[in-house]
Amino acid sequence: MPPNTTASSGQQSGKSGRKKGRKVRLLLIILVLALIGGVGFGAFWSISTVRASFPQTKGSITLEGLSGPVDVKRDGYGIPQVYASSDEDLFMAQGFVQAQDRFYEMDVRRHMTAGRLSEMFGEGQVDNDEFLRTLGWHRVAEEEYKSTISAETKKYLDAYAKGVNAYLAGKDGEEISLEYAALGFANDYKPEEWTPIDSLAWLKAMAWDLRGNMQDEIDRALMTSRLGPKQIADLYPQYPYDRNKAIVQEGTYDELTKTWTDGSGTAQNAGGAAQGTGGTGTNTGGTGTGGTGTGTGTGTAGASSDSSALSTQLTGLYDVLEDLPEAVGVNGNGIGSNSWVVAGSHTITGKPLLANDPHLSASLPSVWYQMGLHCKSVSQKCQYDVAGYTFAGMPGVVIGHNRDVSWGMTNSGVDVTDLYLEKLTGDGYQYGSKVLPFESREETIQVAGGSDKKIVVRITNNGPLLSDRSNELVQVGKKATVDRDAPDRGDGYGIALRWTALEPGTTMDAVFAMNKAADWNGFRKAAALFDVPSQNLIYADTKGHIGYQLPGKIPTRGKGDGSIPAPGWDTRYRWDGYIDQDELPYEYDPDRGYIVTANQAVVDEKYPYTLTTDWGYGTRAQRLTSLIESKIKGGGKISTEDMRQMQMDNSSEIAKLLVPLLLKIDVKDKHIREAQKLLEGWDYTQDADSAAAAYFNSVWRNILKLAFGNKLPKELRVKGQCLSVEPVDSTGPADEDRRVRECGRRDADQAQPDGGDRWFEVVRRIIDDQDNAWWSTPKTRTQKAADTRDELFARAMRDARWELTAKLGKDIDTWSWGRLHRLFLKNQTLGTEGPGFVKYMLNRGPWKLGGGEATVNATGWNAAGGYEVVWVPSMRMIVNLGDLDKSKWINLTGASGHAYNAHYTDQTGKWVKGELLTWSFSNKAVQESTSDTLLLKP
Repeated sequence: MPPNTTASSGQQSGKSGRKKGRKVRLLLIILVLALIGGVGFGAFWSISTVRASFPQTKGSITLEGLSGPVDVKRDGYGIPQVYASSDEDLFMAQGFVQAQDRFYEMDVRRHMTAGRLSEMFGEGQVDNDEFLRTLGWHRVAEEEYKSTISAETKKYLDAYAKGVNAYLAGKDGEEISLEYAALGFANDYKPEEWTPIDSLAWLKAMAWDLRGNMQDEIDRALMTSRLGPKQIADLYPQYPYDRNKAIVQEGTYDELTKTWTDGSGTAQNAGGAAQGTGGTGTNTGGTGTGGTGTGTGTGTAGASSDSSALSTQLTGLYDVLEDLPEAVGVNGNGIGSNSWVVAGSHTITGKPLLANDPHLSASLPSVWYQMGLHCKSVSQKCQYDVAGYTFAGMPGVVIGHNRDVSWGMTNSGVDVTDLYLEKLTGDGYQYGSKVLPFESREETIQVAGGSDKKIVVRITNNGPLLSDRSNELVQVGKKATVDRDAPDRGDGYGIALRWTALEPGTTMDAVFAMNKAADWNGFRKAAALFDVPSQNLIYADTKGHIGYQLPGKIPTRGKGDGSIPAPGWDTRYRWDGYIDQDELPYEYDPDRGYIVTANQAVVDEKYPYTLTTDWGYGTRAQRLTSLIESKIKGGGKISTEDMRQMQMDNSSEIAKLLVPLLLKIDVKDKHIREAQKLLEGWDYTQDADSAAAAYFNSVWRNILKLAFGNKLPKELRVKGQCLSVEPVDSTGPADEDRRVRECGRRDADQAQPDGGDRWFEVVRRIIDDQDNAWWSTPKTRTQKAADTRDELFARAMRDARWELTAKLGKDIDTWSWGRLHRLFLKNQTLGTEGPGFVKYMLNRGPWKLGGGEATVNATGWNAAGGYEVVWVPSMRMIVNLGDLDKSKWINLTGASGHAYNAHYTDQTGKWVKGELLTWSFSNKAVQESTSDTLLLKP
């Protein structure tokens, strides 16, 4: 039954959907003709039909299925606070309201997670659908719904889906969102009903982009084609524990009892049992603990070193991965975040302050949706009073606070994916001395405007065979050779993926459990259910306690450390279980009075399990620690404003290391000297209007290119950039007759060296070695060879001067970092692939940004590819546990996914300036901030 509008807001038309669909399509055709004819399109957007998809926010709507009335109160930024009298009504209303604002985004997400993008966008998405079907996210979500999540969670998912479908009832696509009108040109696509599986599957997309070190695993293996083990080790240095502290500093692991205890020495039960075994298959390799997680992993036997099978398979696999649509990250690269919590002993309120800003891809609309979910009276019938950030398409709140506790998340980087090189034989694959049959299934991909395509997915005991998705990889695998430790080629080789998220889990249960946690023990019991992705969870409560918990299904390996692909035929490399929940690190009320998580190492080398070999290197974490300690040691108390200023800190740690050395270089050329002088007296902050920041970052980019980038294999370098390169195993100048010409193969925002804090550490390790081989770079037509650090730095300064002259002009007085470092917000479907006029309608920007790579204000850019922003603090929040109504928050864009709605990007300008909005929570505060109220009636 369609929703029934009973008040005068009048935003839902009574006309038939078919007539309105024809009218919108006609208007778009008129728009195209008007643009061709040179008619301005401002007049077009005054037509009320185009606004028909905007949400009704006042009056009342009757929804079949509600058991009682629900109030939806929106503030001046369109952020909804929902009030209901039962859990089912609360989540049904959440589904309805999110669909009002964001259904097109939700629809695209569910088609992505199900491998059905071709149904919306045609044959250009078939390759992506094939890969996503091979991963099988939607199938895993179906299994979760049937077998692993609780009955209560199912009830909430059903209610949410009912709310979404109540919104969809009786509407054509054009009445739901402008994008459907544009899609109508190409096909007759009609949105279908929402299901609980659609909500669950989104968690798999989130887990994929936060999956850990899979990218480093691929890159290290690809490097073996040009670099030796020592050189690769140089580029993946050990974590600097002596300089950048781990997250957990006061807890200990008891080898005898196999439990983790907090700083007081008191073990606390997380409420979770051991998380199972390592799946099927025989394991003969024992139960080793795997070491300390600091090695480079370049010497794993069987599938490593000079294996052409592995190299060619991974090159092709990367090409497939690179084209996948982004969900919440940059295809796994650059994913970071900041969160920290300060105890009341160090704050002006006497209660904790908690901050969080996840660093994800910039998208329009933002990946986050701000919302409050309130029971009018909290009871067994209605258990929730929570607000924060969630994903459109998923019930509950992912990050935020309730009336008792607050929590934040950052990516832990824990290694939960392994790639395996598999030997294929007939209809099976070798495992030990046996050939095991593939598990297989057939998938049919429907293509808008084209013919269906059938694929076969083959699965080993290590997971799905990803290499089947490329005909080229299949052919290469049949011909490839591997090193002498591998078995004979048989019918070739392929690549399989083992990943915790491909097993049914309970993360959706964890979301609801966290939403109603009342204390630390309740929060840890909720965390025990949060199996993928493994996140750093920080905690604070209104009673004054703070804490940290590492959750997740984290595998243990019989042999190998997960740093490079393993030989699938060798039974010793199987996963042999998961770390028990009680063995996972946590910290509760540490003596220092604060906890910082910013993707640094979780624990030090004493922890007995290998969590990963690829931590972030702790640059942001150490900067935040310094800012907090400087305030504390000075006798001050930290305020919400102090926390906000910390979030906006632009300081460049690599500049502090390099600028004193750059200023010592004797520069003869007056133009380069003019640029060098910009660095004199610079305070290392990267404000948008800073000329010094622009020049330094260009110098840094050119240092990386000369010292490292030009020596990497073509698979890691920027696509289309061609070089005469040195022979394999050489970092110094080579004989011209031996040099070969190679062109890069990687997209600009995915290439290496990306300039992140791993590269900070690489340079730091060799900075005092003037004659290190990495500083050598060959001559060009205009430059002589560099043999020392200072010679290479001088050349980088020269190259940077002329690069910025070309980009920003000769007059350095006009230079600024923001002119290089710009943010564009693009609709992730039609805003990137659609016709030009559609992109104009849907996209926004640019904005000139400060900040930079590995700064606290982490507006990331890829040094190999250019200066434009590729990931950002996707939201910012500061929770005041002393007075929740004095908490602050901001989103990257706005509440609405409708282009030209007032709330499409109404928060972006404030986000750019580092401003925050007041975050109302109590009934009184919400009422005072309410602009529009919508009544949903049963």
